[in-house]
Amino acid sequence: MKNYQSIVQIAKERKAVLGISLEQIAAHTGLGYRTVTRFFAGSDVKVSTLAKITALLGLDLNGESLMDPQVLRKRRAEKKARHLVSLVQETSALEMQGLSDPSLELLMEEAERALLHGSYRRQLWAV
Repeated sequence: MKNYQSIVQIAKERKAVLGISLEQIAAHTGLGYRTVTRFFAGSDVKVSTLAKITALLGLDLNGESLMDPQVLRKRRAEKKARHLVSLVQETSALEMQGLSDPSLELLMEEAERALLHGSYRRQLWAV
């Protein structure tokens, strides 16, 4: 079993690889920003806090990887692209010009690509 400081260090490294900010971690976990900051500073936090942060980062409570960072980023991009495209579809439907399934699929792929590799990379974890 790793010591707490090792787990914090692994979490810091994973955070950097994923390109997620402390503010975004707080928003995605429902934790306060100060709590997230305390964890990454190496201060003791509740086990539930540790669990929420490590789960978001694709780690277990011992800092072991549960999911490859690239898979985690891809899943986040898919989820966010689906949300963005649903907003477009809802707006189009209100205007009686709903998009066809192939158009929606293409829009999803383009949104994912932009979130993973394009100009919207910084928005991948934005809430």
